[in-house]
Amino acid sequence: MEQEFYRGLAHRVRTIAERADPFTRRRLLDLAKRYDAKGGQALRSSPPERPLPLPRTTPPTSIFSGPGEA
Repeated sequence: MEQEFYRGLAHRVRTIAERADPFTRRRLLDLAKRYDAKGGQALRSSPPERPLPLPRTTPPTSIFSGPGEA
């Protein structure tokens, strides 16, 4: 009975993760893996996620290319 409960939670969390932003999705999928482990189910291999793009350190050049204001 407890195994079914955790498997159900893992399924619900994965469903929510499908509509979440990348950061939240990663956290939710980690939570689902923990629920799978508690439910006695082997960890599923999920498709690899694309890494997040690196943050910019400088603004894009298009900001500087327009006419300037003094």
